[in-house]
Amino acid sequence: MLARILVQVARNDPTDTGGLFIGRRPGTGPLHYRGDPERGGAGRRRLDGVLAFVVLVVETLLCLSVWGPQPLAWLWIASQVSFHADNDFLGIAVAFFGILASLMVTLALANRLDRVWRLLRRAAGHDQREGLLARIFGATAVIALVVFGFWFLVLEGPAPSLAPR
Repeated sequence: MLARILVQVARNDPTDTGGLFIGRRPGTGPLHYRGDPERGGAGRRRLDGVLAFVVLVVETLLCLSVWGPQPLAWLWIASQVSFHADNDFLGIAVAFFGILASLMVTLALANRLDRVWRLLRRAAGHDQREGLLARIFGATAVIALVVFGFWFLVLEGPAPSLAPR
């Protein structure tokens, strides 16, 4: 009796059942490939690694642009709209919605670049399962905060006016 119970253990491991304890949802089964994928040579993997690095740098620059150049460009566009329309509210609305729209487009592009980066890392021979977009976006936010804080507090804020002449 005890041997029968130990042999027929229920299959309720969440990794086996797609996260459910009662069965598997359609389309959540483990992937079974026909065979192992062909590995590129050392030169090809090195080239894929360099391409992955280039994509990562572009992704980082794209995320950095969210914190400086894009808002400044939209503020300039909004000032032109406000001047020509003689309507301050319209300028503020253009800046607000323009910054939001460019943020969404930038994050969509960065997400696609992150997927390309993961594929290139896998092609380079690394077991890359997750992207770095969240970390890059967080790091660029911290960098932008530090740079803005230095500019505001030291270069243009109260520090120059308090310094002895």
